Amino acid sequence: MVFAHDTEEALQAAAALVNTDAADSDGLPDVAALDAFVKEWGWTGSRRRNRQELELVRALRPRLRKLWSLDEDHLVVTINAMLREFRALPQLVRHDEWDYHLHATSSDAPLADRMAVEAAMAFIDVVRQGELDRLRVCGADDCSDVLVDLSKNRSRRYCSTTCANRVNVAAFRARNAGRS
Repeated sequence: MVFAHDTEEALQAAAALVNTDAADSDGLPDVAALDAFVKEWGWTGSRRRNRQELELVRALRPRLRKLWSLDEDHLVVTINAMLREFRALPQLVRHDEWDYHLHATSSDAPLADRMAVEAAMAFIDVVRQGELDRLRVCGADDCSDVLVDLSKNRSRRYCSTTCANRVNVAAFRARNAGRS
């Protein structure tokens, strides 16, 4: 494990949220899709389950995407600004099957605020451990999804097996075409 379990989960959830904002489709088209996302990633706390909540979460996506492109100093400035903006107040909590872990907002804070702060707190660990190189954009030419490389040997280059397979098949075909 590269980071603490809650940090890894928060980083992966942030990447998944960013990746719902594709150029050709929106992975969060409605409140039902947001409900499914929240359930998949285990978000706890109060929910409004309305269009305003959906729009606030959607608005968070480009802000989080930017975190993947910043150098360390600019990332720190951005993280600190997010923590101030959303009034982060770190505290240890235990819920569901999780033992004590860090939450930095109250459970009744708006969902988008909780998502922003959880991501910011996770990025703090990335910076503190000098692991910014684990934050990547997919290596497939036709994909701009972000990923967190949690592999032991830092070898993950693609956001999904779909992208990895597509790139590998294209390379295979190119090699074979050269032999003909």
